Amino acid sequence: MSYLEPSEFVSKMVDSGESKIFMSTKDTIIRAFMAGAVLGLAAMFAITVTVKTGNPLVGALLFPVGFIMLYLMKFDLLTGVFTLVPLAWLDKRPGVTFGQIMRNWGLVLIGNLGGALTVAFIMSFVLTYGFNTDGGVLADKVGSIGESRTLGYQAHGLEGWLTIFMRGMLCNWMVSMGVVGAMISTSATGKIAAMWMPVMLFFYMGFEHSIVNMFLFPFSMLMGGDFTVMEYLIWNELPTALGNLVGGLLFVGLPLYYTHVRTGPARVLVD
Repeated sequence: MSYLEPSEFVSKMVDSGESKIFMSTKDTIIRAFMAGAVLGLAAMFAITVTVKTGNPLVGALLFPVGFIMLYLMKFDLLTGVFTLVPLAWLDKRPGVTFGQIMRNWGLVLIGNLGGALTVAFIMSFVLTYGFNTDGGVLADKVGSIGESRTLGYQAHGLEGWLTIFMRGMLCNWMVSMGVVGAMISTSATGKIAAMWMPVMLFFYMGFEHSIVNMFLFPFSMLMGGDFTVMEYLIWNELPTALGNLVGGLLFVGLPLYYTHVRTGPARVLVD
């Protein structure tokens, strides 16, 4: 597997965050667009497998294929840059500012959204032969998911909002472990194995991923989901994105950085 020690791969995390900050606008948006598109297609694949087999575990086992493909191609998800980019600022890398972090996040958000919406439109067109027929079982399934994960949370008020926020935290805890997993090995096989496990966990547990939702909920609305854009934004996308930000930094980025880059003084053993 060619395993790297944490002190090595955490330094790579900081280097990666720095490189993303200084990436050109064109490259940032293109890579983010492709990441959103690939992840949307992977979500559609996993839902299709789940519907056809009747077993959600099979869909969860196969969903990481999309995540792995996009990270091997060095495409960027908002969930990943939430975790990596601030580390370059904490490490006081030259020229890295808070404003540049916001710029990177904004560009990746735009690119991810564009890719996810593109695949949502293409898949809805394909399922309905150009919106001329019913989308069938898949359309019904996706529509029900969209309603339950907006109106379902809304029905519980503040507690529902906090629930989806925490599901977003748990999601990016696992997804960011997958992002880091791509750095702990120098072999493709090792990277794939390390990314597969946490991503499968988040998907099967029903945690909330802001970029998957950028595909899923517009697609759900196109397939007849009975909820509004504002209901989606307030009761899903916003708390999910905030939870993704907090979870990735709190559970992955900061602990690894502060214990493997800014390490404490070693204990002196006295006989």
